[in-house]
Amino acid sequence: MYILLKKLRLGNQFSILAIDFGLCESTVCRLFKKSAPMLAQLMQDLIVWPKVQDIRKHFPIPFRARYSQVISIIDCLEIEIPSNPVHQALTWSNYYNCNTLKFLISCTPDGLVSFISVGYGGRTSDVMIVEHSGYLEKLMSETSAMVDRGFKHISSLLMQKGSELVRSPSVSSASISSKADVKLSKRIASLLIHIERVNGRLREFRMLVLSKFSNAFHIRASIAI
Repeated sequence: MYILLKKLRLGNQFSILAIDFGLCESTVCRLFKKSAPMLAQLMQDLIVWPKVQDIRKHFPIPFRARYSQVISIIDCLEIEIPSNPVHQALTWSNYYNCNTLKFLISCTPDGLVSFISVGYGGRTSDVMIVEHSGYLEKLMSETSAMVDRGFKHISSLLMQKGSELVRSPSVSSASISSKADVKLSKRIASLLIHIERVNGRLREFRMLVLSKFSNAFHIRASIAI
């Protein structure tokens, strides 16, 4: 287990870990691939969707006045993976210009991680992930979800659940934003910092940003959890 934790946190190559622990490289690799899904299964039980009343008990002050219905802040985290001719069309991310796995992550207004989806190919749209990841089943009526302006066209999905979408006004190069829109965008951006901090903490695990080995594709979802 210590090998797994060190690999996740520091992103050391298997050859270096083999020297550190006095094992052969193939053994270290095999132990990692075996233990990663096991640890993910245990950690999955710690990712829970709190009751609405419990979320509201711990509302940060900036949410209480204008966004008291917000119970979830969502964003997508993309992890680079090695290129694979078989999966290229599904995993290529035009935004990052590389092959990625994409995860939908939700946190409560006070920063508690409440949902992590399975990994989707980097080409998968945010709308498709929101619709098929199981996230909508977690939402309750008369609640709101906050997103940045990158999540377009998901308002109707939330409306079907009786929920509301809170996002910054769309920006068009053909028009000038009003002062009210600019003020609203700044206000929402200051609150989205909570989900950005969650993603930042995940990226502190160096394997998610450094390690690239061809046989890891099938366990990347486990690694993210």
